[in-house]
Amino acid sequence: MSILTVRNLSHSYGGRDILKNVNFILNKGEHVGLVGPNGEGKSSFMNIVTGKLIPDDGEIEWAKRVRIGYLDQHASLDMDKTVRYVLQDAFSYLYDIEKEINESYEKMATASEDEMNKLLEEVGELQEILEQQDFYLIDSKVEEIANGMGIDKIGLDKTISELSGGQRSKVLLAKLLLEKPDILMLDEPTNYLDEEHIEWLRRYLQNYENAFLLISHDIAFLNSVINLIYHVENMELNRYVGDYDEFERLRDIKKKQLEAAYKKQQQEIADLEDFVARNKARVATRNMAMSRQKKLDKMEKIELVRDKVKPVFNFLEYSATGKVIFETNNLVIGYNKPLTKPLSLRMERGNRIAIVGENGLGKTTLIKTILGMVEPLAGTVELGQNLKIGYFKQEEDFGNENTCIEEMWEEFPSWEQFAVRAALAKSGLMTKHIESKIHVLSGGEQAKVRLTKILNKETNILVLDEPTNHLDVDAKEELKRALKEYKGGIFLVSHEKEFYEEIATEIWNMEDFRA
Repeated sequence: MSILTVRNLSHSYGGRDILKNVNFILNKGEHVGLVGPNGEGKSSFMNIVTGKLIPDDGEIEWAKRVRIGYLDQHASLDMDKTVRYVLQDAFSYLYDIEKEINESYEKMATASEDEMNKLLEEVGELQEILEQQDFYLIDSKVEEIANGMGIDKIGLDKTISELSGGQRSKVLLAKLLLEKPDILMLDEPTNYLDEEHIEWLRRYLQNYENAFLLISHDIAFLNSVINLIYHVENMELNRYVGDYDEFERLRDIKKKQLEAAYKKQQQEIADLEDFVARNKARVATRNMAMSRQKKLDKMEKIELVRDKVKPVFNFLEYSATGKVIFETNNLVIGYNKPLTKPLSLRMERGNRIAIVGENGLGKTTLIKTILGMVEPLAGTVELGQNLKIGYFKQEEDFGNENTCIEEMWEEFPSWEQFAVRAALAKSGLMTKHIESKIHVLSGGEQAKVRLTKILNKETNILVLDEPTNHLDVDAKEELKRALKEYKGGIFLVSHEKEFYEEIATEIWNMEDFRA
């Protein structure tokens, strides 16, 4: 049974075509991975089918009475509400039914016998809905999901305004899971989850009886939960049965078949053109030449899709730092209250440190405090000598009106335009991206622009805050290679063990630093 059907959908954004005449179908219970390079339209497609974006053309048909749950990259919450309130709000429709039951009981006080019988019948039906939906187990359901996602450690009675960005993302995801919609739509749900809770989400999705559509560049995670792939690239959307590994195998077969058909057709075209050229002027063979020309004119030409240029990352390196990169003495970080106990930490030349731990423990705050962007609550930070720092911030630039070229010129004002374009292209950005404004780019494309700035400055220490968030598979693998070859120090925040375990020489767990 089809839950969602999309026909001949086309969409453009920021002056460039994103999707063209694509078709899509999602059936009940299917677990679908939506994959493709950065900027090819994955998030746009989700926003279109959920009504957040209006397409240029096409039909979107949902089955009747389908409940949709959508977690996008930029969803928000009411800052004044408590975590508990937000989670319980997942059952708002059941609370509305309870309210309706109570109102019916109040009406019974003055109802006639016929009215009473009618009210009792209505209350019975509504009560049955509450019991079927486990209304009286809501608190235990909330606690189960909160425990699984680590939200119980955050505190159910905290307001949303007290939470970090990663913690808010957790709460949003938990609320969505509690709603248990007919179709769950998740855009990069693991970006702000730590390893323990990614594993919990993995098990949850493996056992999810309803349908879901998942965007993720974490291939191991994707492979473990999906059974269908829709691949978005070159304005097309193609369906493959199986996991990501099977998709790659089938796509490779399809590519080779297309190349063989293209080669055969090109030879046929050459033969026909040669025959026409040799015979169109001769009276005896003119009709045959015209016939061959008509065949040429009517022929539907096979076109090979050019492979996307894969990014190449090579960090420019400056002379070595002094022995000590930074040292802290009884450092306490936080904003209104301490996030850590007093910390005496030291990073030396040659260290490659990965910082891990749950959201909200202060990973980003630690980085910003060491860099002098946030004042410590207590203690001191002393930076070493001869430091040339390349800092990759986690935040995205959704209000940035600069084009990519203008953004680079702010960092490298003396560069000629061709040099700017070449640097951005080397990071895997195409002309259509390079000439676009920053705010219309996808999260992955924006990350590539920020990386391009760092790559083209001489550095001897890299401070990277979740650099793989939103990066596609090729970019992530290339970044890992470049970091492994980098000779300077690395101070890296990451939740992806598969990414940092081959890079780091030390692991700092923020749980050990907790106040």
